[in-house]
Amino acid sequence: MFFTSFLEQVGAGSSVVEIGSDWMQGRAGYGGLVAALVFESMRKSLSTSAPVRCLQISFVGPVTSEPLVVDSEVLREGKSVSHVVGRGMQNGECKVVIQGSFGAARDSVIRVDGPKPHIEKVPDSCKKLAYIEGVTPAFTQHFDYRYATNFPFSGSSDARLQGYLRFAEPEPEMGSGQLIGLVDGWPPTTLPMLAKPAMASSLSWTIEFMQPAPSLGAEEFILYEAEIIESANGYGHTRALVWNESEELLAISQQTVTHFA
Repeated sequence: MFFTSFLEQVGAGSSVVEIGSDWMQGRAGYGGLVAALVFESMRKSLSTSAPVRCLQISFVGPVTSEPLVVDSEVLREGKSVSHVVGRGMQNGECKVVIQGSFGAARDSVIRVDGPKPHIEKVPDSCKKLAYIEGVTPAFTQHFDYRYATNFPFSGSSDARLQGYLRFAEPEPEMGSGQLIGLVDGWPPTTLPMLAKPAMASSLSWTIEFMQPAPSLGAEEFILYEAEIIESANGYGHTRALVWNESEELLAISQQTVTHFA
């Protein structure tokens, strides 16, 4: 099923969505899809069209293949800025909670353009990650990965992760929800430094969106550059920048990841 097809099932009120086995990552549903579903509920709960500025996401527990109840609550809807909380629930337990800030544009004398990417390779010269059933997570079959740096579990000494990513099949729509799905498609930045497979997951995730949002075509790659800011005691703190192919900054992503190695 297309990523967009899941988002279309979510309305402004409480919605129920089932995530198929092809969108799982091990025992849990793909976090980028889960977060995007909750975001859609949050976005549709607002009476204004103010664009999303920031999402603070906490993955409380793994989302299983059982029905996921998605809903949201508008904390405050102001003239310029609104705050919304969204949740994903299963069997009465919270699995994901998101606090989001939406803000309309204001006139300002301050203008600082975002940085440009430093990826030296083009997609065709990068290493393409193949989907191997039973080896790579099921959800990765829906993405086209091009690694400019090393694959996960390669024992790399590089604290960076760079590459390109797009949906394997063009989506009928490309908006902020689809961008959430693409950004979280990348593995934790710490994984290439491990020499053998180990469990890892996102504990918290903050993603900030550039507005007005630069365009992102259905067959277009996002450019992704991430670095490990610090890692110790099984937790890593990472930061990533995301661009479209025109090298326009789309988003800033920061995560606290856990790894069991």
